[in-house]
Amino acid sequence: MTGQRFIPPQTAAALFAAILICSSFVSSAADAGAGRNKAQVCIACHGPGGNSIVPTMPSLAGQPKQFITTQLVMFREGNRKDPQMSPVAANLSNTDMNDLAEYFSREPITPSARRTDAANITAGQRLTAEYHCVSCHGPALKGQQHIPRIAGQQRDYLLKQLQGFKAGTRFDMDGNMTAAVQALPDSAVAILADYLSALK
Repeated sequence: MTGQRFIPPQTAAALFAAILICSSFVSSAADAGAGRNKAQVCIACHGPGGNSIVPTMPSLAGQPKQFITTQLVMFREGNRKDPQMSPVAANLSNTDMNDLAEYFSREPITPSARRTDAANITAGQRLTAEYHCVSCHGPALKGQQHIPRIAGQQRDYLLKQLQGFKAGTRFDMDGNMTAAVQALPDSAVAILADYLSALK
């Protein structure tokens, strides 16, 4: 039907599961202390406190709780696939996910040390407005609800995700990212990743 997007049953089921898990924040408070203990296995890839020092690995510190929980559900249910994350998420309970999300969302963000040139800053500001990045990720691109913070994220990770959305190979729960990035010129993808990674 015009104006409506079809969501595959598997995706819809995973989305419903994520909503149920996120709603448990209301009924039972997540435990950041327990999350800190459970997050020890995450440090090797995502860095101390969720501040990644590995260019291809995303930082989790300061990400919205709902975003972290939703992505963990997607990995656990097999919608998102990754050779490292999928086996870890497969064994997580709903309580584990809530605790991890509570912990990482509270952790302070280590400001990005990256710098980009003036031309990329100008182009990046134009691209984030023109392709509606700020509409979903927020005016400062720090994320909200199930939408991630992309300001200050690792450049190589951002580039890989953008390229995946553009190629249609990266899982996209509602199709919005795929539609936005596929409209980007190839030359703009690297500029956008560089610009975002240098934001504080």
